[in-house]
Amino acid sequence: MGEPGDPPEGTPESAPGGGGEDEYRSVVFDESFIRAARLQEFSAQERITDHAPAVRRRPGLRRGLTRQAVILVILIVIAFGTAIYMGVRNPYQGVTAARRPEPLRMTVIPLSPQGRVPGAVSVSELYAHSPAAEFRTAAEGINLPPEQHTAHFSESQVYAALTTAKDYLVESSLDPDVLTGKAVRPVRILLDPQQLDQFDRSFDRPAADGRHQATGWLVRFDPKQAELADNGIRVQGTLRATESDADTLEVVSDHTFVYALRPAGAGSEAKASLFTVRRELHFRFDRDDLRMHQAEVLVSYVQAGPLSCSVDSTAQLRPLLAGQAPKEGGPAGTDPFATGGTTSLCGALAPGAQPSL
Repeated sequence: MGEPGDPPEGTPESAPGGGGEDEYRSVVFDESFIRAARLQEFSAQERITDHAPAVRRRPGLRRGLTRQAVILVILIVIAFGTAIYMGVRNPYQGVTAARRPEPLRMTVIPLSPQGRVPGAVSVSELYAHSPAAEFRTAAEGINLPPEQHTAHFSESQVYAALTTAKDYLVESSLDPDVLTGKAVRPVRILLDPQQLDQFDRSFDRPAADGRHQATGWLVRFDPKQAELADNGIRVQGTLRATESDADTLEVVSDHTFVYALRPAGAGSEAKASLFTVRRELHFRFDRDDLRMHQAEVLVSYVQAGPLSCSVDSTAQLRPLLAGQAPKEGGPAGTDPFATGGTTSLCGALAPGAQPSL
């Protein structure tokens, strides 16, 4: 006979205490499980008073960032802000701004002959009887000094500076297209980009102001007057590299170029003459210039002849050719009391600088 309160049919087999297995025995109804429940039973008093349903839905738990995540976000923001601040307040920015390339300072001095320009049909004869007889031909005459390094620049960096300077000399003094006025790009691409405005203005609007003479950047002959009689231009000179500070290399070039010229369109039977250009250039290289194979040209000092002092040599050179003589008879005097305008410089070409025919 069953106990009081037992079901009339006895305890179900699956009920707790019966012979069956309790399917909820493994579930632990701890405090966290109860708090996480989305349904909550109202109390009997609440159901009597409010006539509410037996259960109500509990608001979901507020899910926010953990404390560690908040700290991590704060640290990232602080680091990012510090990086921006240091970029704005970079103490080296003043040094970089100070390295802005200076405008090229140039001087072009025509050299006037004492009499008629000697000439010969044979170019080899001209060279054999001139001071350029022992000069090397074209780029072979622009020799790099032995490998060297400085306190802050390696041998490869010094070599890069010297090589760029040599390339500039080759393109601006030996390229036939540049010499005849057909091209300027081979020279232009070797310049620091911040000097390009000055370079372009020197060809668009040349002026004898020491800043915008095309002949200060390169050698260029008037194609209507003269042409090359031989591409084997004779060259001799030196290159020297020094360190001006921890971030700058300077290269000084000093070369003499001797060209064989004939009157334009005269043909190979016309007499040729020699034209001499001495170029002293000062280059500067920062580390960006070395990496980009570019140069800043600071100083260009040019002596060229035979030229007439009265002829403008700002945009191109107009040589005196075989048999010609300067009309003015030599350099004109300079009046130190004259004001206004720019004093044109002119020198006398020594007789020994020309072939002794």
